[in-house]
Amino acid sequence: MPVSPKELLSIAVAAAEDKKAMNLVALDLKGISLIADYFVICHGNSDTQVQAIVGEVRKRAQEAGAPIRGIEGLNSARWVLLDLGDVVVHVFHRDEREYYNIERLWSDAKVVENV
Repeated sequence: MPVSPKELLSIAVAAAEDKKAMNLVALDLKGISLIADYFVICHGNSDTQVQAIVGEVRKRAQEAGAPIRGIEGLNSARWVLLDLGDVVVHVFHRDEREYYNIERLWSDAKVVENV
């Protein structure tokens, strides 16, 4: 049975939190964007932490049977985008997150409170 977008969101958030992701925000994009239902945005304080966060999210999504549609930026570990279909996970290095501030770009989206 396929994983629902809400379940996949919870899996991604829990995995990122377990790797000590910083300032984790989940945005509900339903009705705002056709890209995905949810964005998860967080950052790590080093390249190693960014890669660990992405690795854990990827592992848990695969264990739940969710397809990994793509991963971009893993080698540089400055801004990694993990496409899980209905959920897109953005893992930044701290400096890049401040620079790009994508939460501002999606300010119309509601922050998901109960993940």
